[in-house]
Amino acid sequence: MTLPKALKIVETDDGSNTIFNPWVDENYHSTHGALQESRHVFIDSGLAYLLGQAPATKSLSIIEVGFGTGLNFLLSADYCSDKVIGLNYTGIEPFPLSEEMIRQTGYAQYIQPNTWQHFIEKYPDSLNSRILFSSNCELEIAVCKLQDFHSERLFDMVYFDAFASVKQPEMWTLEALSHIIKFLKTGGIFVTYAITGNLKRALKGLNCKIEKVKGAAGKREMLRAIRL
Repeated sequence: MTLPKALKIVETDDGSNTIFNPWVDENYHSTHGALQESRHVFIDSGLAYLLGQAPATKSLSIIEVGFGTGLNFLLSADYCSDKVIGLNYTGIEPFPLSEEMIRQTGYAQYIQPNTWQHFIEKYPDSLNSRILFSSNCELEIAVCKLQDFHSERLFDMVYFDAFASVKQPEMWTLEALSHIIKFLKTGGIFVTYAITGNLKRALKGLNCKIEKVKGAAGKREMLRAIRL
């Protein structure tokens, strides 16, 4: 199956763009602000929090469910570069966007020039092949559905950025969550923009400690979990 051709660039409330996907009738990011959501949920409440718990960290690994436009990766790569921390990043994306569609997002203005240029140049090669993205960063995008993803690697952090449960309920089931949590190290962190009773119960049942965190603009709360 391929994505429909009618993908559309949509400006969000903070001036940054997202993409509307008519196949799932959903945007890739919050319309309250694509950039602010990615920064708040995945960088400030995820990556920065993890490094705050282990300030001596020299390298880390992240797996993202729903690579999408690559915005979470780009922000993470810049953050780790600034902190001189090695980053090993794996994205899971069954329907990768075209290079041209990614260019149209306009994210170049928010990312360090070298990071953006490397991404545009190396994005095609990163699909199903682990590449050296920069001197301190490796990137791989697994072009498959979540349930078909397999790896011998364990990760320090999960960015769970699937479409909303009302649009893609299969991504939020106990089976799906169990599959991704098994790739998370003990003490590793799971972050997502969502928080529901079913999600909290599922992660507790998977031996995770649940934390409620202030949500990004437009959401009162989000969820962070630590694998015990």
